Amino acid sequence: MAANPLRVVPRASVVEAIEPPSSLDYYLVLPRRDDRDQTTAVEGIVVEEFSRHHDYSTTGLDSAGWTPDSGWWSSASLSRAIRTDPETVARVVPTSRPEAESVYRTLGGGQLPDDSVLRTYFLDHQPIANVPPLRLGPAQPPAGFHERRVYRALFAKDLRAEQVTSLRALWRTPVGGASTSAANGHLEKDGDQFAWDLRRVGHTLAWCLDVTALLSTATADAVGSTLLDLTSVMRQHGLIPVTTERFS
Repeated sequence: MAANPLRVVPRASVVEAIEPPSSLDYYLVLPRRDDRDQTTAVEGIVVEEFSRHHDYSTTGLDSAGWTPDSGWWSSASLSRAIRTDPETVARVVPTSRPEAESVYRTLGGGQLPDDSVLRTYFLDHQPIANVPPLRLGPAQPPAGFHERRVYRALFAKDLRAEQVTSLRALWRTPVGGASTSAANGHLEKDGDQFAWDLRRVGHTLAWCLDVTALLSTATADAVGSTLLDLTSVMRQHGLIPVTTERFS
């Protein structure tokens, strides 16, 4: 299923989705490969929401799944399988709420409940270990900034070569240079500066996005919105967010 269109904000290097990012993430579940036929394109829907610490690092995950035969149900093991079991990972496709609404109607569910109702189906919370941030890089921020933070967002699934090319174009990654990342970008928001690098990692976690934030403003609100925007873009390119860790 094709990803939703993306656009680059004029005169900036940040990428935002046509559909505003939601705190709830939606996924379509495809039938098992051996069960697929021409009449069954989607088997069900999964809705998820991460819980986060005040510094925007991940502390847990709630989820609920729906199929026409079983209705709504909640299982932390499903969320784990979406990120760790190769067969399950291959069957799950990130999507938008409008598309989830369309699929829900097509499968006979009627009107997809709003976010507040969907949250009542979250019955099996999955905690995600949260540890004090490690100090990586210089302890002191550069002149003009009062704080330096480093985050790593991990994602399951893989990116095709054309998807990496798309990200490089969206983030205006310079051609050539000394960077070893697959794609990178930068952004300035009201004096705060953000830079990120996309890299492939490990075997079970396919990609990571390392984000450095240099803060000059009194609040860290821009950190949360930037991490959410970047995660939304990665989802629209087919990746499944696993966790966001803070390193400094």
